[in-house]
Amino acid sequence: MSAPAQGGTAAGRLERIRAALQAAFAPQALEVEDDSHRHAGHAGARDGRGHFNVRIVSAAFAGMAPLARHRAVYAALGAMMQTDIHALSIRAEAPPGGA
Repeated sequence: MSAPAQGGTAAGRLERIRAALQAAFAPQALEVEDDSHRHAGHAGARDGRGHFNVRIVSAAFAGMAPLARHRAVYAALGAMMQTDIHALSIRAEAPPGGA
């Protein structure tokens, strides 16, 4: 398996994802899980990019439709979507009460 062009280690990718989401949304809760091991040998993962699950709770999502929340997460991750991330499962929520 080849290494990702920009990604570095799996732990490094997780930290970069967390840092980007922290900076963009100042979340009350943030969980990032590397699920790449479950996709070993998958055609889309052969280039070394990973599969990740994100759960994020932020007031920044208040009033946003689910699709807009996902687009905001993709925008926050920027180039990592092409260099480090093959698949991303997102659970983006506003805190209870919308605040």
